[in-house]
Amino acid sequence: MIEIKTLATGSKGNCYHITDGSTPLLLECGISFKQIQQGVNFETSSLGGVLVTHEHKDHCKGVESVLNRGLDVYMSKGTQEALQLQHHRIVTVESKKQFRVGTWTILPFDVQHDVNEPLGFLLQSDNGSKLLFATDTYYVKYRFTGLTHIMIECNYDQQTLDDNVESGRVHPAMRKRVMRSHFSLENLLEFFRANDLSKVEEIHLLHLSDGNSNVERIFKAVARTTGKMIFIP
Repeated sequence: MIEIKTLATGSKGNCYHITDGSTPLLLECGISFKQIQQGVNFETSSLGGVLVTHEHKDHCKGVESVLNRGLDVYMSKGTQEALQLQHHRIVTVESKKQFRVGTWTILPFDVQHDVNEPLGFLLQSDNGSKLLFATDTYYVKYRFTGLTHIMIECNYDQQTLDDNVESGRVHPAMRKRVMRSHFSLENLLEFFRANDLSKVEEIHLLHLSDGNSNVERIFKAVARTTGKMIFIP
């Protein structure tokens, strides 16, 4: 059993609280520490750590505050270098090398984004639950089995993005950048078809673009393809 709470998602900030009942974690810290405190009912001292995927501010705005409050923050060496941060609470991790935080065994994996060494995370709890967390990537090349929970980006759908370009709301250069750095609905559906979803209980769709996504279209397409419980925070 895994409980998932979204504190923030989208370009204005990303932060998620997860727990397996024993070790609570934060995934990303792209909001202020005050917002984090409020989001976890001021129980930050119970957090086992914070996982950060990459250096963009909407994913790590609060990282210095989190570190200074005594929380361990796990990130790639490339992310640390991009942030130009030195702190004894930073733990650098590598793609495909497992590490432990409390009751979680965590496997980082490389994703495709226009930053320095971004990561996704596969988290397996001692209670048998398995969570995939992947955001800010236009593609995930790996296949996963035994997943019970999925938290994954669905930033845009191609029809809405193309309509915005045609109407002049989105510059063609921005269209190109979005398509090379974020997960589309169409790629996400291919990802779901390629993976074993037989044990999946919940799918949380994250980081939807305010302007380039049609929530109703995305919800219906993912529900139809997966047949699973869908959450769009």
